[in-house]
Amino acid sequence: MHLLLSRHPAHCCCCLEKLLLVSVMLSGDLVAAWDLDLSDGVHRIQFSHGTTTGKRLVCVNGQEVIRKDWMFKLVGKETFVVGSSKTKATIKIEAVGGFAYEYSLEVDGKSLQRFTHDRAQTTSTWLLNVDGQDCRVVLEKDTMDVWCNGQKMETTGEFVEDGTETLFSLGEHECCIKAMSTGKKKKAIVHLLLLDGEKVPASTQ
Repeated sequence: MHLLLSRHPAHCCCCLEKLLLVSVMLSGDLVAAWDLDLSDGVHRIQFSHGTTTGKRLVCVNGQEVIRKDWMFKLVGKETFVVGSSKTKATIKIEAVGGFAYEYSLEVDGKSLQRFTHDRAQTTSTWLLNVDGQDCRVVLEKDTMDVWCNGQKMETTGEFVEDGTETLFSLGEHECCIKAMSTGKKKKAIVHLLLLDGEKVPASTQ
């Protein structure tokens, strides 16, 4: 039961991947929360830490994945997997003097900030509304796998004059991800999503 220096610990982002805990007894043991963006969706990771009992509780999307009610050692690591890809995640608990602790999240051996940066280079994401339903389409550039709202889509690939096309359907709508050369060294390939032939703007998330 503690007070975080962050005023809103339940809304952490990658730039706030480390949270400093002040040992003040209040109500609740939730000390850190992160949003992890993967191809099958954005996963909410929450960590509760009791510095009197040593309790550790890790929840992913509201579901318990680790619970330890009594721990004599207050620092250490908790490792678990997230999402359908079984992505490895580790929460590190470090003492920073006195009764203060620092919490950080590592994903695939990288800091959350580095993982998020690297992932942005290897995926493209589009947010769109199809027949009244919000859809999140993710392309994994290395494998050309396509995900929509957490489900891997059935796709077909074709070579065309100006690049390649990856075709799939959303309901009754035809979708196409075009991969085209830009002729530029820094960003050699650009990916565009077309819904029934209309270009969908890429998401900055």
